[in-house]
Amino acid sequence: MNCIPLLLSSLPDMSNPKPQDQGRIQEIDLGVHTIKTHGGRVASKHKHDWIILVILIAIEIGLNLISPFYRYVGKDMMTDLKYPFKDNTVPVWSVPVYAVLLPIILFVCFYLKRRCVYDLHHSILGLLFSVLITGVITDSIKVATGRPRPNFYWRCFPDGKELFDALGGVICHGKAAEIKEGHKSFPSGHTSWSFAGLTFLSLYLSGKIKAFNGEGHVAKLCLVIFPLLAACLVGISRVDDYWHHWQDVFAGALIGILVAAFCYRQFYPNPYHEEGWGPYAYFKAAQERGVPMTSSQNGDALRAMSLQMDSTSLENMESGTSTAPR
Repeated sequence: MNCIPLLLSSLPDMSNPKPQDQGRIQEIDLGVHTIKTHGGRVASKHKHDWIILVILIAIEIGLNLISPFYRYVGKDMMTDLKYPFKDNTVPVWSVPVYAVLLPIILFVCFYLKRRCVYDLHHSILGLLFSVLITGVITDSIKVATGRPRPNFYWRCFPDGKELFDALGGVICHGKAAEIKEGHKSFPSGHTSWSFAGLTFLSLYLSGKIKAFNGEGHVAKLCLVIFPLLAACLVGISRVDDYWHHWQDVFAGALIGILVAAFCYRQFYPNPYHEEGWGPYAYFKAAQERGVPMTSSQNGDALRAMSLQMDSTSLENMESGTSTAPR
């Protein structure tokens, strides 16, 4: 066990970094990994991820083309489905604009400042996975469930003339496309997409501006909360427009938040972590370049060596040998 002091002495002392090293610890080798120098290599390494994204897009398109389950809707059920047939407060085309395009613009702005292709690539890839996985989950449930929207009555009977079969089920004579869309209430697609994209953005911002570094800057917290507030307002608008029941919005929000959190953690540490401002790949590349470790990385290395030495000692004990000094 005399090797422990030797191993400890070989590690760089980052507990009390020199003033000239502090900036390097926080912003390791920024500007070295750019699109020009490492862009092709990073994209090639994740080519299978991009292929999966294309497959998810194809699945999402297919889910929107097929007809949903046409659930039985009886005469007595129409009382809760007679809400006005209004236009969307938040148009469908605007959802990818604020949930996908806007975050990507912010990612590019951070890239222009930091010049880190790992951050740009992984933020865009994580965001796209977040919204597309959310979209596939949401539309799969929509198609399988076939829950009628609150305004289903006016989709089914646009002229107000009711018609039912012998079992009391509705016989709709409205436009086929509107009737089809009327069976896609649960869960809310607007809400799930909004929370997927904007929750990812919120996590990204909280890591970049170090909102949870213990310094108590409430202004940073406001910036982190704003995207989530916007997503909440979108969800509320879906109930106000009578396109969704409140359960649809709640389920959509839950799906979006969970998927965004999982996708973000695939590429980034927790926002409150000391290294929460950068992706895992960035710190790995920095270590390969021989950049000094931060205190947390130093601690991880110590724990790894300790576990390795404990394992070696256990194996020696089981084989009957001893590592004790003589």
